[in-house]
Amino acid sequence: MKLLITGGAGFIGSNFIRYWLKNNPDDQIVNLDALTYAGNLENLKDVDANPNYKFVKGDICDQNLANELVKEADVVVNFAAETHVDRSIMGSADFIRTNVEGTRVLLDAAKNNGGKRFHHISTDEVFGALQMGDPKFNENTPYDPRSPYSASKASSDHLVRAYFHTHNLPITISNCSNNYGPYQFPEKLIPLFVTNLIENKRVPVYGKGENVRDWIYVDDHNAGVEAIIKKGKIGETYCLGGGNEKSNMEITKLILDAMGRGEDMIEYVADRKGHDLRYAIDYTKAKNELGWEPRTDFATGLKDTIEWFKNNENWWKNIKNGDYKNYYAKQYGEK
Repeated sequence: MKLLITGGAGFIGSNFIRYWLKNNPDDQIVNLDALTYAGNLENLKDVDANPNYKFVKGDICDQNLANELVKEADVVVNFAAETHVDRSIMGSADFIRTNVEGTRVLLDAAKNNGGKRFHHISTDEVFGALQMGDPKFNENTPYDPRSPYSASKASSDHLVRAYFHTHNLPITISNCSNNYGPYQFPEKLIPLFVTNLIENKRVPVYGKGENVRDWIYVDDHNAGVEAIIKKGKIGETYCLGGGNEKSNMEITKLILDAMGRGEDMIEYVADRKGHDLRYAIDYTKAKNELGWEPRTDFATGLKDTIEWFKNNENWWKNIKNGDYKNYYAKQYGEK
């Protein structure tokens, strides 16, 4: 099988490529990524030499390029997205362009090349926010996005479903909870806190740290996506959760404890605008239909993640100082 992975130089996409090549060594992968700020080819330097892996620098909004690459693929897996809520609050234009228009371009390419199998990666944030006693999100939860980021992802989900109903395009969608693990861009909570503490910097906690998220280890997510691609029912959505609801303060204290630091390293900062209180996912459908469930308990996953960041200082320091942007030029001789 030949897969086109979009956004494969990002955190989840790069881990997915590594996961897929390990578990499906006869398959071929083409990785299309525009290498915007969160795209980092250093994430994949261990697979550069794999003859079944190829990188293409390009924009999913480029219709000619998308058509050319989709034509040669059996499956399109769309990870490409702008994802950081704070950045969407500061400006939403890039989110609409990439997450909505980019998805539309890929869907048209899939439709126009014989109806290629299309899996779309989405988020639990499209469902809105939960109060503490509310039941978890599931596949039937109404959409209620509350940030420009989640609104753009909700829009792309609707487009994907529309192409299934209108054009009979063979699609599936996965809505996933907060991922964590190796290679996560250090603006996100867990890697930001871990790397700050290594640098003896304080960790910024929004408000009182009461907001709750459901955390899933990145390769558990990738196993879920693999199960959907291989066994999922066409036209269906599957929610993938980690079963690990933690408040931001719980996460903060776990990281501080693991790294031998005290609560004096916490810096409380003004809360995010419109900060959703709680997300949580019910993954019963994926468990019953696909035989999938998360395998990594949070204590183990967090410990492994902290160790990875401790052992890979050059990787995240290259991001913090901007040197990672030069990797493509060094490898491919282009800017």
